[in-house]
Amino acid sequence: MAPLVFLIFYEVSGAPFGIEDSVRAAGPLLAILGFLLFALIWSIPEALITAEMGTMFPENGGYVVWVSSALGPFWGFQQGWAKWLSGVIDNALYPVLVLDYLKSSVPALGGGLPRTLAVLIFTVALTYMNYRGLTVIGWVAVFLGVFSLLPFLVMGLVAIPRIEPSRWLEVDLGSVDWRLYLNTLFWNLNYWDSISTLTGEVENPKRTLPKALSYALVLVVGGYLYPLITCTAAVPVVREHWSDGYFSDIARILGGVWLQSWMQAVAALSNVGNFLTEMSSDSYQLLGMAERGMLPDFFAKRSRHGTPLIGILFSASGVILLSWMSFQEIVATENYLYCFGMILEFVAFIKLRVTHPNASRPYKVPLGTIGAVLMIIPPTLLIVVVMALASFKVMAVSMLAMVVGFALQPCLVYVEKKRLLRFSISADLPHLPDVQETAEDDVVPLLF
Repeated sequence: MAPLVFLIFYEVSGAPFGIEDSVRAAGPLLAILGFLLFALIWSIPEALITAEMGTMFPENGGYVVWVSSALGPFWGFQQGWAKWLSGVIDNALYPVLVLDYLKSSVPALGGGLPRTLAVLIFTVALTYMNYRGLTVIGWVAVFLGVFSLLPFLVMGLVAIPRIEPSRWLEVDLGSVDWRLYLNTLFWNLNYWDSISTLTGEVENPKRTLPKALSYALVLVVGGYLYPLITCTAAVPVVREHWSDGYFSDIARILGGVWLQSWMQAVAALSNVGNFLTEMSSDSYQLLGMAERGMLPDFFAKRSRHGTPLIGILFSASGVILLSWMSFQEIVATENYLYCFGMILEFVAFIKLRVTHPNASRPYKVPLGTIGAVLMIIPPTLLIVVVMALASFKVMAVSMLAMVVGFALQPCLVYVEKKRLLRFSISADLPHLPDVQETAEDDVVPLLF
């Protein structure tokens, strides 16, 4: 349970690093309220859907299998393409964040050849850890998660004598950067469904997955709100200072150089955890798609450690190619692609409720079909807003990526038909969706 909880924690969060831009964009009050509201209208519905669909289809294809079952293989492939691209783009962010935190102590990492070499070394070393297997990564995530949250706990305690509650109420609606604000909140509170691509590696996912999602939700939201509430009230809020890496400066102001050094070390290690779990999810997703016959068989080959070697190499290559982008560009582009995938997930969730009401659902969201539709309306509206606020550059790049996906799936079908590459469906997987037409299992309660 502990490794699974912290794998989810790192898929979604990993620690409060990266939330600083919410204060920069909108000030303390809207930042705090934003994380509370987004958790209610986005994180909880996404986690609930992941619990139901992940236990309904406990295999490494994850959300790709959900969409394929409801909408067919073409849209299943588009889901896999959009989510894999979004995940790889997300992973390109973590070397950037690590170096942004370290550059205040090592200025040479701010740009040029030293920064490029650091990105390459970081990516190669952590790619090797993924190659060694999920057992290693799961317990590394537990250690890194605990270690990453400790300095924030200490910083919050040190901040208590300096807290001035009036600072929480600072707001200037006329100067809010809504694009940066919404993208920061959205990025920090999504990716709950990523754990679904690892459920084929989890023991008894039908019982452990819903509970692990519950515990991780509390850990993630609490881990964001605690430093926001304490730090915005303990130091004068100069919004221009609140960008990625600023918690390190606050640590120095409140506790001194020792706390700043601890925070910088934790920033690096926390992003290591984010990188490891995201790459695991991306590479096992490709393996799951190959097991379903959507990708050539060589994507399903495992190393001697049981890991998807080809998927790991593809994901690592994407990270290296995208690491030149800025923090804000990476966040905006991955959010746009992620929104496209979430729309398909919501449609699949509702359609399977309608067309296969008696399918086996070891965990079922305790709502009827109408209630389920009402539950996804607020996050769907949020998706529309996030996509509408995207810059032209982000829209153009994302649309081009989706067009490539639309063309790639028919090309792969042609390659399979001409037997240029081998495709096959694993004999260990059930047929979709008829095999699910069984009586309901005992429903596992989710602790929300």
